[in-house]
Amino acid sequence: MNDLHSLKVKLFADGADLAGMLEMAANKSISGLTTNPTLMRKAGITNYVEFARLVLREIQNKPISFEVFSDELIEMKNQGEKIASWGENVFVKIPITTTKGLSTESVVSYLVSLGIKVNVTAVMTVDQAKHIADFLDPYIPSYISVFAGRIADTGVDPVPLVSECLQVIKEKPGCQLIWASPRELLNVFQANQIGCHIITATNDILRKLNLIGKKLDQYSLETVQMFYSDAQKAGYTI
Repeated sequence: MNDLHSLKVKLFADGADLAGMLEMAANKSISGLTTNPTLMRKAGITNYVEFARLVLREIQNKPISFEVFSDELIEMKNQGEKIASWGENVFVKIPITTTKGLSTESVVSYLVSLGIKVNVTAVMTVDQAKHIADFLDPYIPSYISVFAGRIADTGVDPVPLVSECLQVIKEKPGCQLIWASPRELLNVFQANQIGCHIITATNDILRKLNLIGKKLDQYSLETVQMFYSDAQKAGYTI
């Protein structure tokens, strides 16, 4: 079923490069965007608020998640309120715990009580999903981001885990599950097959969408041609 048009899972673009974000926002196949402080730092962003407001001036018709970065629960609440005020399409990303492993349930509960849309991120266990789901409003839009790629990095198959998390949020119609940190385009089809609502991927993975349905014999030939061409350009001899 590797056909882009048959996909039910929504595609979100994950990044912090303004040009790349605008490219993906203009793509009809992309339903939303996410970012985080690590991606922003790698992109050379030095002013968090200035960058976020610039992005939101350009992208107003698709959901975008921006993350709090305080490690103190009270300040997380304050940052969450400020971030939510930047636009109607903003979801506030809240890490599942602080750096000391303390649950952020009070932050999630507080923001949800104000009607703020949250994206609970860095979730990697079913128990974490079960616990935080209790603090989400059934009808206020929210996301739980399961870092399936990082789970797979440990040698654990993320598919059964993500499937179980989907069952956890069945009583929360406003909540959608995100397959986060994918490692390859195949993950899009895995997420789709189990009924995951969203998968968020970096632009380098999303740009591979045009490979869907490509004839493998032709792809093999193009790969051989690439190796030959690069050897010629390098002037290699034996």
